[in-house]
Amino acid sequence: EPPGGMTEDQKAIWLESYNRRNKALFDNYENMTHEEFVEWKYQRYLKDYLRVIRSVDDSVGEILDYLEENGLMENTVIVYTSDQGFYMGEHGWFDKRFMFEESYRTPLIVRYPGNVGNTKSEAYVQNIDFGPTYLDIAGVKPLKDMHGKSIVPILKKDGKEPVFWRKYMYYHFYDHTEEHNVMRHDGISTKRYKLIHFYDETGAIPSYEEFY
Repeated sequence: EPPGGMTEDQKAIWLESYNRRNKALFDNYENMTHEEFVEWKYQRYLKDYLRVIRSVDDSVGEILDYLEENGLMENTVIVYTSDQGFYMGEHGWFDKRFMFEESYRTPLIVRYPGNVGNTKSEAYVQNIDFGPTYLDIAGVKPLKDMHGKSIVPILKKDGKEPVFWRKYMYYHFYDHTEEHNVMRHDGISTKRYKLIHFYDETGAIPSYEEFY
């Protein structure tokens, strides 16, 4: 079924594309081995994912073109990021959630005119740092109860960490559901080591009351 929120024209395009490819599978499914079917599903997933990424890149390109054409590039801070990393077959997984590096590490690219050169930082940054960072850039002092820290000091030092910047990070995944089948676990990571603790090895799916 098409995703919700589509117009009728969009649904028609979606169905035309997927019905054609699905028919090719259904016509050959009975002759496929299990390994061939798994490979087909992986290729479908991977190609759909890359199409989405391409559309995002195209849209970002349109925004950058607009900024360039209207003389706004030198007065605009650009942050390109994500909510998590992603597995593309590593460890036999796709999607996210495990504390392994592929999903634990999050993409983050910042263009800060006049302050950041072509550099790479190894500092531990989290998405909770974005709010304080944007306020700092705007000259507004963050509220005391806000989580996270402004990363402006890192940007202005070409990626070098301030003396008292965080040295380790804590991770916790507690939502073991049948859909994702990722065991609940938590852990601590430094730049050199990572300790992961799986505390629900029984595979028990938590009840509603456990969450609320």
